[in-house]
Amino acid sequence: MRWLALCLVLLPLPALAQDKAQTLADLKAELGQLSAQFNSLKAELVQSGAASNGAGGGDALQRMDAMEAELTRVTAKAEEIELKLNRVISDGTNRIGDIEFRLCEQTEGCDPSNIPETPVLGGDSAGAAPSAPVASAPVATDTGSDAPELAMGEKNDFDRAKGVLGQGDFRTAADLFAAFTQSYPGSPLSEEANFDRGEALSKLNDTPNAARAYLEAFSGKPDGPFAAESLLKLGQALGTLGQTPDACVTLAEVGNRFPGTVHATNAQVSMQGLGCQ
Repeated sequence: MRWLALCLVLLPLPALAQDKAQTLADLKAELGQLSAQFNSLKAELVQSGAASNGAGGGDALQRMDAMEAELTRVTAKAEEIELKLNRVISDGTNRIGDIEFRLCEQTEGCDPSNIPETPVLGGDSAGAAPSAPVASAPVATDTGSDAPELAMGEKNDFDRAKGVLGQGDFRTAADLFAAFTQSYPGSPLSEEANFDRGEALSKLNDTPNAARAYLEAFSGKPDGPFAAESLLKLGQALGTLGQTPDACVTLAEVGNRFPGTVHATNAQVSMQGLGCQ
C-alpha cells in the first residue's frame, strides 16, 4: 500500500498550489496581451509597407514570425503546466480524503458517510485570511513588524487552550483546540493548535483522532516548525493502529524530509521497533 507515500510527496502543495495557479493565470494573461500587441504591430508593419521596403523590412518581418512562433510555444507550455498542476492537486486532494476515511474507520463513533468533503488543495481555504466574529478586528502581535496579524481574541483563545493543556485537562484542551481551528481557519497558529490537539488526544489514548490531528498539522504547513514532529507522531500513531506498512512509509519520510534532526533519529528507532524493512 503506497497511497500514503504518494500523498506525502504531494503534501507541500497546500502552501504552494494556489500561488502557482495564480502565477500561471497571470502568465497566460500576459502572454495573451503580448500576443495581441505583437499581432497589432505586425499588421501595422505590413500595412505600412515596411515589410517589403528596404532597410531590412523583410528581415524584420521574418524575425517577427520567429517571435510569434516562440510566443505560441510558450503559451502551449503554460497550458501544459496548468493541466499537470490541476491533475496533481486533484490526486493529492483525493489521497488526503482517503487518509481521512481510513482514520475515521479506526475512530469509535465516526461515521464515514458524515465526513465532510475534503477541501481542494490550494483552494481558497488554504490561503484564506483568519476569520472571526463580525465584531472582531485584526490586531498585530508584539513579536515584530513582520509578524502575522491575529484576529481580536485569537491569541487569547489559543493561550487559553494552551493553559488548559498545561494543567492536564486533556479532554477540554482537545475541544478548545478543535474549536480554535474551526473559529480561525487559516490562522498562523493553526499548525501548533492541531499539533497540540494531537498531543491532548494522545494523552487520552484516542489514537485515531490524534493521528488525524497530526496529519492536519503537517499537511497544513509541511515546512512549518511542527512539521517534522507531526509527521513523526503520525507515523507512530499509524503503527499503534496496526497500519504497519503505512507507518513505515510515513516514518521513512521523516528522515527524507528532515535529515539530521532528532525527529529523524526517533523515526529510525520507531521503524526498528516496527520491523520496517
